[in-house]
Amino acid sequence: MAHYRQVGEVPPKRHTQFRDPEGRLYYEELMGEEGFSSDSSLLYHRGVPSAIVGADVWELPDQTRTPNHPLKPRHLTLHTLETEPDAVTGRRLVLANNDVRIAYVVTGTDASPLYRNAIGDECVYVETGSGTVETVFGTLAYRQGDYVMVPRATTHRWVPAEPSRLYAVEANSHIAPPKRYLSRYGQLLEHAPYCERDLHGPVGPLLAEDPDATDVEVLVKHRTAAGIVGTRMTYATHPFDVVGWDGCLYPYTFNIDDYMPITGKIHQPPPVHQVFEGHNFVICNFLPRKVDYHPLAVPVPYYHSNVDSDEVMFYVGGDYEARKGSGINIGSISLHPGGHAHGPQPAAIEASLGAEYFDESAVMVDTFAPLDLGEAGVAAEDPAYAWTWAGRGPEGGDNPAVFSNS
Repeated sequence: MAHYRQVGEVPPKRHTQFRDPEGRLYYEELMGEEGFSSDSSLLYHRGVPSAIVGADVWELPDQTRTPNHPLKPRHLTLHTLETEPDAVTGRRLVLANNDVRIAYVVTGTDASPLYRNAIGDECVYVETGSGTVETVFGTLAYRQGDYVMVPRATTHRWVPAEPSRLYAVEANSHIAPPKRYLSRYGQLLEHAPYCERDLHGPVGPLLAEDPDATDVEVLVKHRTAAGIVGTRMTYATHPFDVVGWDGCLYPYTFNIDDYMPITGKIHQPPPVHQVFEGHNFVICNFLPRKVDYHPLAVPVPYYHSNVDSDEVMFYVGGDYEARKGSGINIGSISLHPGGHAHGPQPAAIEASLGAEYFDESAVMVDTFAPLDLGEAGVAAEDPAYAWTWAGRGPEGGDNPAVFSNS
């Protein structure tokens, strides 16, 4: 996110001596994307940021993936899932491909371990709850409706003030605002549905309560040739030792209430609802809004075939007009895969005529490679959903044997 910030103390010139009141040098760290060719920030540490004294295996939660085969639309009921109450280690894998993973967790109120995702950026949607995310850049407050954006390799931990339902989108890439909303220098343009004032970054440095802490563990998620793995790294000093930083790379929050929906005379396609993008996927949000004002408008979506993408809708508020009669409710996910034409339930089309306003909230992830079901997606499926457009299914109902790994 190319929007410059300075937090805490930094020297007048980069890469020059910067000392504490006792004359000791601070240790400068460049945290940058794409080598030295994209956004970056400079952080000034009291301790050596690369000083590790141990590295052990961290066994990740179940990462099993099951292909969507035979091909079907799916309805996943996330509120039926039970999770461990830790915002990091309690995440259960719902959907995944080689570009992005979607996980879900219901936290308690204990702080998570220190954690770093070295694979890609994380965009965590806060379905319910509030608290803080402590990072090497400082502290972010979060609340219901926030997207919490955490850049790749940012050491952080979640500190819920109350139990929180978190919907984690973990990329293998960076996540940023859509390019069409940005000037060539990175400023959000006038036609963008949000602006820099809506992005809330850390407001001050975060120093560990015990500055002399040693042997501090950080859970690191990373890649090997064999796939995604975890390492438990032990640092000689506490990572929260940054006295100041500046640059254009840092964590921030953005609340969906600050998103200004784009509407039109007739039904607008999903790209007008886009809020972020990563490599081979986009994130959109559908929010309460006035709808189409042509006298013959059909406000609910037309049927459409996603020939290049899988569409994942997470229903988080209101009453979603197009899905009436399907069993979908708040806390549901619908997966409409490429190769399957989908759209509103038949009765919803006539029922929507003449509507002037939709009270609905949903977070959508569209991927440009097929999604597999994670173990939580398999556990949370409503097997009747695929047949709801026709009103009947195959003789004997759904076949649970479709979830074979063969």
